[in-house]
Amino acid sequence: MLTITGVEQVPKKKQRYYLYVNDAKEPFTDVHEDLLIKFRLLKGREIDAEELKQIVLEDSHHRAYILALAYLGARQRTEKEITRYLSKKELDEQSAQKAIERLRKEGLVNDPQYAELYAAQRMRTQLKGRRLLQQELLQRGIKRDTAKEAAAKLSPESETEMAVRAALKKWPSIKGEERERKQKLAVFLLRRGFPSSIVREAVKAASEGELDDEDGQMLDN
Repeated sequence: MLTITGVEQVPKKKQRYYLYVNDAKEPFTDVHEDLLIKFRLLKGREIDAEELKQIVLEDSHHRAYILALAYLGARQRTEKEITRYLSKKELDEQSAQKAIERLRKEGLVNDPQYAELYAAQRMRTQLKGRRLLQQELLQRGIKRDTAKEAAAKLSPESETEMAVRAALKKWPSIKGEERERKQKLAVFLLRRGFPSSIVREAVKAASEGELDDEDGQMLDN
């Protein structure tokens, strides 16, 4: 049986407290004030080693949850991103998983929703095709099936529109004969994740768009 012989606030950490047991000069551990109150960890309280071990474990879970919440404050994150972040903070895997489960239940972490929003936004702002976006989702820790489903939900019409926009933007900077320019543009669009059928449409739109511009200028002159 252990006896709590001292409780002191951790310097520069307002919500954490050192616990001293059996008159030891060094703290046995430190816990969040929520657990201090929950388990009534006051000076003079007797506590067995197994109970204290469980309190320390629960404190680790609580700390992981608090850190994950703070990490989510900047923007929405994937489960994998949170796991990596907590690992860097030297939180054990069990505590990280407990935190993620709690955040998932609270609706604060939702990988399928994240994947859909990410894919739609990046297609619109970065002019990328579904294949590349699916790869990016995998890199962010989204499961393969979830990433594939999110990419499949993207509108083919929107993807074609974005491919044409990307082609029109890139076409003027490509040098060479028209055939060579078309090949270079096609490679560029394929690398951005657009399927070959859409790439053909976009290349045609870019090359014909330039001809239309030239015809317009000739008429003006």
